[in-house]
Amino acid sequence: MILASASGTDIVMSATAAGVYLYPAAVGDRLSLRARRAAALAAWLLHAAVLAWSLFGRTPRFGFAPALSVTAWLVLTVYAVEREVFPQLQLQRALAVLGAASVLLAVAFPGVPLHPAASPLLPLHWALGIASYGLFAAAVLHAWLLRRSEQAIRRADTPQGGLPLLTLERLTFRFAAAGFVLLSATLLAGTLFSEYFYGRAWRWEHKTVFSFLAWGAFALLLLGRARFGWRGRTAVRVLYTGSILLLLAYVGSRFVLEVVLGRVA
Repeated sequence: MILASASGTDIVMSATAAGVYLYPAAVGDRLSLRARRAAALAAWLLHAAVLAWSLFGRTPRFGFAPALSVTAWLVLTVYAVEREVFPQLQLQRALAVLGAASVLLAVAFPGVPLHPAASPLLPLHWALGIASYGLFAAAVLHAWLLRRSEQAIRRADTPQGGLPLLTLERLTFRFAAAGFVLLSATLLAGTLFSEYFYGRAWRWEHKTVFSFLAWGAFALLLLGRARFGWRGRTAVRVLYTGSILLLLAYVGSRFVLEVVLGRVA
């Protein structure tokens, strides 16, 4: 289930993607802006190819590490789009390391083979869930930048992050709201169509409990924002709490099953 389960193709593609991610970060300013952007695009495309191969290749697999890898890829996608709108964002090196680490983690823990009898719509259900992971991860990233900028202003330093506080705050809640919509759709689909997706009736389990707890935390966050104008430290803490609960829901439960217990289901 760990590294020995990965094919030679997986290892070569993942190592290449990680190397292309890390090369501009290691070389730094010795590369031109155009070269750095070309390398970032190449790494992003290689990362996408690794994910597509793991899900649709000879032996489709999925698990906690591929879920994190997809989440990191989505965050990098959001960042690439935002960089076109806000060129002052300066997170290339940190996100390059994140991308490389997620690719290597997924090749070390490639997950378990997908059951051949699984519903053809199951990947769509997973896609909704992982997309919500990505949006909430983007919200957490912006919330972190927001807190750093606030702290820098209090110390009379130059704000870190390159964006005005109100813009960071607005983006944080927009990503959180979009993630909440997708998470709601994921939970609704899983509740109503569990037997069709998984071949068994819906039931309470660790993944379900943590997912609904996370949904409640995010609902509280958005309600507090709309009704009471929550912002700053209070809002960030609730966002972090919900994100940790959501991380424990699928990634945490799959990590325990695959790594700690060594089970495939």
